[in-house]
Amino acid sequence: MKTIYKKLLMLLLLLPFSILAQNTVGGTVLDKTSGQPIPGVNVNVQGSANGVSTDFDGKYQLSNVKRGDKIVFSYIGYTNTVVDYVAQNSLNVSLQEDANQLQEVVIQVGYGTVKKKDATGSVSQIAEKDFNKGINITPESLISGRIAGVNVTGGGAPGAKADIRIRGGSSLYASNEPLIVLDGLPLSNAVPSGATSILSTIDPNDIASFTVLKDASAAAIYGSRAANGVIVITTKKGTKGKVKVSFSSQVAVNTVENTVDVLSADQFRALVNEKGSTAQKALLGNANTNWQDEIFSTSVTTNNNISVSGALLDKLPVRLSVGNVDNSGILKNTSFERTTTSISLNPVLFDNHLKIDVSGNLSFGRNRFQDEGAVIGSAIGFDPTQPVFQANSRFGGYYEWLEPNGNVPLLPARNPVARLNQDQRRATSTRKWGNVSVDYKFHFFEDLRVVAEAGIDRFDSNGFTEVSTQSILGFRPRTFTEANYVNLGNYSSYTDALQNKNLNAYFNYIKNFGKLSVDATAGYNYQLFEKERSQTGEIRQPNPNQDVITDPDINLQSYFGRLNLGFDSRYLLTVNYRRDGTSRFSQQNRWGNFAGAALAWNVAEESFLKDNSTISTFKLRVGYGTTGQQDISAQYDYLRRVTLGTINSQYIFGNTVISTARPEGYNENIKWEELAEINLGIDYGFFNNRVTGSLNYFDKESKDLLADIAVPDGANIRNQGFFNVGAVRTKGVEFNIESDIVKNDNLTWNVAFNTTFIDQKISNLGIAVPGFQGYLAGDNIAGGSGNKIQVNSVGFTPNSFLVYEQLYDSNKRPIQGAYADRNQDGKIDAGDRYRYRKPAPDYTFGLFSTLNYKKFDLTMNWRASLGNYIFDNVSSNLGYLDAGLRRQTDLSNVSTDYFNTGFTFEDNGTQRYLSNYFIKDASFIKLDNVTVGYTFDKSLLRVATLRFTAAVQNVLILTKYNGLDPERFNGIDNNVYPRARTFLLGVNLNL
Repeated sequence: MKTIYKKLLMLLLLLPFSILAQNTVGGTVLDKTSGQPIPGVNVNVQGSANGVSTDFDGKYQLSNVKRGDKIVFSYIGYTNTVVDYVAQNSLNVSLQEDANQLQEVVIQVGYGTVKKKDATGSVSQIAEKDFNKGINITPESLISGRIAGVNVTGGGAPGAKADIRIRGGSSLYASNEPLIVLDGLPLSNAVPSGATSILSTIDPNDIASFTVLKDASAAAIYGSRAANGVIVITTKKGTKGKVKVSFSSQVAVNTVENTVDVLSADQFRALVNEKGSTAQKALLGNANTNWQDEIFSTSVTTNNNISVSGALLDKLPVRLSVGNVDNSGILKNTSFERTTTSISLNPVLFDNHLKIDVSGNLSFGRNRFQDEGAVIGSAIGFDPTQPVFQANSRFGGYYEWLEPNGNVPLLPARNPVARLNQDQRRATSTRKWGNVSVDYKFHFFEDLRVVAEAGIDRFDSNGFTEVSTQSILGFRPRTFTEANYVNLGNYSSYTDALQNKNLNAYFNYIKNFGKLSVDATAGYNYQLFEKERSQTGEIRQPNPNQDVITDPDINLQSYFGRLNLGFDSRYLLTVNYRRDGTSRFSQQNRWGNFAGAALAWNVAEESFLKDNSTISTFKLRVGYGTTGQQDISAQYDYLRRVTLGTINSQYIFGNTVISTARPEGYNENIKWEELAEINLGIDYGFFNNRVTGSLNYFDKESKDLLADIAVPDGANIRNQGFFNVGAVRTKGVEFNIESDIVKNDNLTWNVAFNTTFIDQKISNLGIAVPGFQGYLAGDNIAGGSGNKIQVNSVGFTPNSFLVYEQLYDSNKRPIQGAYADRNQDGKIDAGDRYRYRKPAPDYTFGLFSTLNYKKFDLTMNWRASLGNYIFDNVSSNLGYLDAGLRRQTDLSNVSTDYFNTGFTFEDNGTQRYLSNYFIKDASFIKLDNVTVGYTFDKSLLRVATLRFTAAVQNVLILTKYNGLDPERFNGIDNNVYPRARTFLLGVNLNL
């Protein structure tokens, strides 16, 4: 009994000390819905400075905790969780997403940031978790189909450039590319020879988010370069805490999904025997060659990336990333390889008063190209009854069409397999770019910050083209029947160097006066673009055109300012101004003034909606702004210049060679192209923002268009040049909606949908004479010589098709050579061509679905396009009998469209090429990607989480168009590098 009393007395004496004891608690923080760990969660003792953050695996260790403390778990986008500490050794927490807090997400708006709920312009942001899945070789594919009003059209070649248009673009002949701002550095749209695009050097694994400034009120802060919208790319940064390692690896198999429909060997043989002459029948071979199968094959792509992030010495956040992608094309002997290294340092010093962001990037590229159009065109048109190889052929053993005496004829197609193997086109590139940002908040005046940014982007490339001495394309000074016949092949090389220097300096003042918030920015921007190129010419031929070309520097200088005012988070005003100067224009026209203003009303913050259980977000926006355009190919078109002639325009006096000098055309009145745009918008959210979205209407007009047009005889000393002519008006509607359709502990299903309607018309083209139909536009088409099928005309969409109206018989079959006399002058000529359809769609759609069940996930992304048309140039060029039986000395294959038309010969010049019969409906629905994933937590590997994925890309196309692919940016289907169908496996490892 005495012993029991002693023990109770000891317990009573120790009780106060046990209450005051300091303990350590640890655990894991998970997403309540997905069960995935959440890195970066703040774990703090309430009312104390004691706190830590979770690591990459959601783990934390919090010391100096005593019984009775309240531990607060907080993270942006999630509801705070508070737990009473009662001496637990382990404390695991699951956080629930808070849709209301998602409005606090900060988005980039140019020279600053703004909370999403306070944004007044039409701005869209997409973060890493919402990127398109699968294997993404270049960054553009991450957002394809994901943002309303943003259209991304990629190509099939390895590393191919994707054409990006925001709200349909704004110009006719100047650039329609959006401004890309990468970590504060505005990029140039220029690309050196041997590279594919300005974004192809960036590893998509390093990108954290895209922010798109779509309307002029939001983009006006970028002034002269923002007429086509702005895309702000933010890369991943270092974070405080323990070191985190992430590794991803993907292996993909690229397969040939579709090829052009031409006659098989048996079909072609039957056609020639039925329709051909005796001489043509004698030319038929005994082979059965599918030439497209010979040039296309299955290929493999690998994509690997490893990154390390953390805080050096617990003070300096840093991230280092290394990546490599090796993308072999389905067209043989084509490939794209990129190796990237990036580093980011983000120290915060002097008690959070000085923030420094340093980013450095190095990218090496190796490209292997082909003369794609010529190779694919040869494969489509080459005689399928001929073999790939021929015994005793002097052209490397490949079969080629030859004259009876062995000489090379001028007109027949060349063996496409020989072209692939005997024509080497290789290039390497090195790109170095980086940006340093210093952000200082004054100690004596903490409402004021000064920010200075300096960046440089250096892009170098070199490459060569070498044609084998056994190739039929090699340089042959003499014909085969002449003495001393020799094939020298061909060789040329080049180097390119582009450099972009940028400097920003601005002040930012932020202050709250009661319910009134003020955010003011004012600054200066300087940017210089330099370019130099050297080329050898064909050094195996006489008088190669060797040259060093140094383009004039382009200098842009600007003064800019922005004022954001907010009252009680309900009434918001943004005003932008920018004064831009460019060296492309004369002193009288050098400077342009661009401004924007936007108002927003957060209706949901009003008292009558504040506690509404149905309407969570309701914001009305209206904005107006002006932006400019000066990005044309002519650097100093306003100057009167004299240039030296080439080697083809020299005079010889005795033994002296005299170069000629010639005056160049000019336009001293060339000036800014300007765009004005109004935007009306609604942002909405329902049921605690479980359903969110926006609706925008925009109306913009570009005037004083910078157009490269023909000049009337005698009006200038050149035939064509840049002038400010005309106007284009674009109206449209954007709508997007996103919803968590199902959301519980085991299953979530999120669906995001967007659609855009665009109506774009040319409203003015300057002074016109009677009968003027507009300016021919677009690329030359195959067939005839120098034919164009597109036109820019007042009242019509840019690049509308200009065609003859085909007449049909009672069976709805086109009548050869029969067209409508639309002007009723009794003859069929160019005056009967009319504007018919357009390549641009009326509507575009995007659908993104994410389904998570426990540790499984399934994502799909769909795209659709409605109202876009395409010119079937393959059928127009090869869909008639004479395309195959034109000559008595060689044969060519014919498109299967010949069976639909029965066309046999050319009619009345080139009118058959320009028939509206070949304008086809190219509307489509595409399933771009399906990805299935499974995540192993640390129950499998104690030190790491592991995720496996399997995916298919370019899964399905639904369309009426029976050509190769309905999705062509320029609206012309001819000798196109096809998009592959890709099957891939991937693994992600996080330590």
